Amino acid sequence: MKRIFILFTLVTATLFFQQALLAQERFPDGTPISEWFKKTDVAAISSLGKSFRITDFGVLSDSTILQTEKIQAVIDKAAQAGGGVVIVPRGIFLSGSLFFKAKTHLHLEEGAVLKGSDDISHFSLLTTRMEGQTVKYFAALVNADKVDGFTVSGKGTLDGNGLRYWKSFWLRRGFNPNCTNMDEMRPRILYISNSKNVQVSGIHMKNSPFWTSHYYKVENLKLLNLRITAPEKPVKAPSSDAVDLDVCKNVLIKNCYMSVNDDAIALKGGKGPQSDKDPNNGENFNIIIEDCEFGFCHSALTCGSESIHSYNVIFRNNTLDKAKKLLQLKMRPDTPQEYENILIENVKGNASSLLFVKPWTQFFDLKGEKEIKMSYAKNITLRNVTLECDILFDVNNSDQYKLSDFTFENMNITAKKKSYIQQEYIQNFQLKNVVVNGKKVVMK
Repeated sequence: MKRIFILFTLVTATLFFQQALLAQERFPDGTPISEWFKKTDVAAISSLGKSFRITDFGVLSDSTILQTEKIQAVIDKAAQAGGGVVIVPRGIFLSGSLFFKAKTHLHLEEGAVLKGSDDISHFSLLTTRMEGQTVKYFAALVNADKVDGFTVSGKGTLDGNGLRYWKSFWLRRGFNPNCTNMDEMRPRILYISNSKNVQVSGIHMKNSPFWTSHYYKVENLKLLNLRITAPEKPVKAPSSDAVDLDVCKNVLIKNCYMSVNDDAIALKGGKGPQSDKDPNNGENFNIIIEDCEFGFCHSALTCGSESIHSYNVIFRNNTLDKAKKLLQLKMRPDTPQEYENILIENVKGNASSLLFVKPWTQFFDLKGEKEIKMSYAKNITLRNVTLECDILFDVNNSDQYKLSDFTFENMNITAKKKSYIQQEYIQNFQLKNVVVNGKKVVMK
């Protein structure tokens, strides 16, 4: 009897363990999603060390006075004291590039505005990361390198003050249409690099001169409850990506609102014919984007245009309103690329295009090589999608890349233009309960 009881207990425990494994959420490649992704508590500033309120150290609330040196002195003082929270109180504070140190943090109280200068000479020129390259370029307004545990928090605002930069950019493009995005010298708002366990929460980032927030080689990154905006009109804010992930792993983006005049979330990582051999470059993986709202943007989620490998990406429970594209895969013929194991699910709203896959040749450069680089996109699923769009299947067939193992499942699409799903463009393309303009699409 005792043996039977022990055997029954072992079997029950085994079944329970197997059920627990089956119930555990997984990334598209089958690896388990860790509990870390479920923890969304915002770090309490009281737990981060001593507070250093900038106005206690001679910094004035005045939008007309540049106070970079005074604010940096407060950051340095916090670092010298072993760490702490640099607090920006209600008011407007004008600054050039600031550099946070290990164990220091930034907190913007409600009504606080840290505003970037519109004079590029107020931003340090240094070796940094920009457009998939490690180059000499301008620092951001807020910079943090090698700052494990770094946080930016509060209900205040980082204001990029971008209008003057935008006007100058479009003026330059007017007389030199071939100028690159970097030719017009512009800073970003927030740049965090070479760090682990980073959290950015609560704040509003707006009017960035260039990319709004850029994360390079960051592991365990949480972006929570953010509002990120830059205008489409009356003056377009060029290249104002909301979030650029550049060689990052384990990323949670949750409860954020993004509306910018470029891609909302872009996966970067390197570009060029030998980019996969450059140790400064790398892959993005284990990324969850959930419970977010997207206003006007060029794409809610983009792979590229400087990305060599992005995988295990989940984009779920999100709403789009006036986005140009839901999912965009930029296929660079001068860069070996692989986009795989991407899941788009439980998405509703409207966009111009649902799926956009085309060759991307902006600033094309084979650097002396003759042959284009073959790229691949595979194991990509869109399911439980209800969307109004102009074009459903905005995909070009090309010998520059191979598309395989795509699935459209439980989709209810209203398309203004005649939308044909060119199934022959994708090897092993599955359609499951896909309805377009009230008619079910059947497999060929």
